[in-house]
Amino acid sequence: MPQYSADNKLLRPDGYREWIYLSSGLGMNYSPSPGDHEMFTNVFVPQWAYQSFLKSGKWPDKTMFIVEERGSQSRGSINKTGHFQTDFMGMGVEVKDESRFPEKWAYFNFGEDGKSASVNPKAACWQCHEDHAAVEHSFVQFYPTLKPVAKKFGTYKQAAENVEAKGN
Repeated sequence: MPQYSADNKLLRPDGYREWIYLSSGLGMNYSPSPGDHEMFTNVFVPQWAYQSFLKSGKWPDKTMFIVEERGSQSRGSINKTGHFQTDFMGMGVEVKDESRFPEKWAYFNFGEDGKSASVNPKAACWQCHEDHAAVEHSFVQFYPTLKPVAKKFGTYKQAAENVEAKGN
């Protein structure tokens, strides 16, 4: 469950690597401009929230997503091609907390050593998730194990896959 400080900052979630792993991305960028480096993103969600999603195709209140950011490297040790993950660079946290946030969902960024984080401005992440997420505010279109679950329950927005076709 999300924990907050006395000044309403989200406390860094502990033990998230023991949660359910949803997916990884490499070099994903939502801007048409290329980024300056290819980073891995690993997505985790608490086991109880995952189990609830499997039964309903919706995320329960107090769900948290961790998007762990790690560097990438292509040559090292015996590896000659492809990419592997390297050092921790930071993480984003998405929280569904209906009693705390009027829009239900809020977004936070933690640096390498950050212990707490303030909510991001609405324009930073919230609007993109509102406009492009396949299920509620989550990018289930990038989670291949959850996509069929959401489709089965009718919670999947197919239009989230067709952004290019719409000219966005």
